[in-house]
Amino acid sequence: MTLSFPWLDLWSEVRTAGFIWQAIAVAASILLSLLLSRLAVRWGSAQSRTADPEASQAWSVHPVLWPIAAFALLAAARMVFLKWQPAPLLTLALPIVGSLALLRLVFYLLRRVFMRNGNAGGLLLGFEKVFATLVWLGLAIHLTGLLPDLIAYLERTSIPTGRYQTSLLVIIQAIASIGATLILALWLGAVLEERLMKVSTIHSSARLVMARAGRASLILVAILLSLSLAGIDLTVLSVFGGALGVGIGLGLQKIVSSYVSGFVILLERSMAVGDMVSVATFYGQVTRINTRYTIIRSLDGIETVIPNDILISGAVQNHSLSDRKLRLATRVTVAYETDVEMMLPKLVDVIRDIPRICQDPAPHALLTGFGVNGLELELGFWIEDPENGKGNLLSLVNRTIWRVLSEENVRIPYSQHEIRMATNVPQSFPSPELSSIKQ
Repeated sequence: MTLSFPWLDLWSEVRTAGFIWQAIAVAASILLSLLLSRLAVRWGSAQSRTADPEASQAWSVHPVLWPIAAFALLAAARMVFLKWQPAPLLTLALPIVGSLALLRLVFYLLRRVFMRNGNAGGLLLGFEKVFATLVWLGLAIHLTGLLPDLIAYLERTSIPTGRYQTSLLVIIQAIASIGATLILALWLGAVLEERLMKVSTIHSSARLVMARAGRASLILVAILLSLSLAGIDLTVLSVFGGALGVGIGLGLQKIVSSYVSGFVILLERSMAVGDMVSVATFYGQVTRINTRYTIIRSLDGIETVIPNDILISGAVQNHSLSDRKLRLATRVTVAYETDVEMMLPKLVDVIRDIPRICQDPAPHALLTGFGVNGLELELGFWIEDPENGKGNLLSLVNRTIWRVLSEENVRIPYSQHEIRMATNVPQSFPSPELSSIKQ
């Protein structure tokens, strides 16, 4: 094994005019790439502010653009120099800038896919550190001249896989191609989902179906393409496909049922994000519909994860499927001497001015029955924003009713219980307590 250091060729040309021109080309490429990337980011930010303010995050790619542009400019300069003279400085700078561009590009794609709420998780940061270490280690091996020998060693070393022998080089190439295509597919899926969510002319359920199906299709195509690029015969996946089918049929029935139910819910549009629903003992707003489960957020802030097969097989009350208006009612019992013909219109008039109560349909008051203690009245009204809660509005209506009844001196009857203490106990029916005392 012979070590060859590419940068040793620089010493013989340090004081030559060719080296100076190469240094000028490197500096000019870096400065021009910084300028071009800054102009591109500024133009993209201006376009996003005029079109869609939320799209400005997509143009925060200055750390990615300039090393890619610098790599392209250095490659072009090297091709020009090699026509007249050797270019050791450009040959040395090209892999260094290329490694930096690769790191920045991969980090950008990963953070666009996996970062949530602007915070990178520990697993993502750990992967970035490992990937950066591998890239810089590979660059060091390349600069020391050990890369051809390492490739030859990996190609000679084989691992038995059934009846075949697979070299380590093919395995590493397969892992690298799968990783690269998966990252690219996930990034394209995230971009596709962002674009679809902004199309207001398509129903939200249809947008979710298209986004989920597009991401799944991109991942499948990425895996098949990466395996083909690595030289792996795709017919070996037939056994895996058969085993997967048996596993789905036997052990994954509930999961598959939830996934199929999720697509059915999204396609038939029986439920959408923002609807107020009641499922079993849960009531709240649908905040997310995934392919396997649906999240319902109750009015007290508690989020419930419900598998989609429950929503398909059970009864679901959708309070805002075709009309978001919801009827609420409160009841009160008044004394029999109350002038009902005067009180009912007065109660309707006092709650009509409450902001959240609809005017169409208008509030109404009813005499629903003759109770044991008094006349039973019901005051009904409609609202259009059930997601803002019902308890606070019912409390306000009840306080308004109480104030009107107090002003009109209307008596609210209530049950009274009279307790009498028996002093003379008949001798023929002695109580158990007295019998025990006598004994």
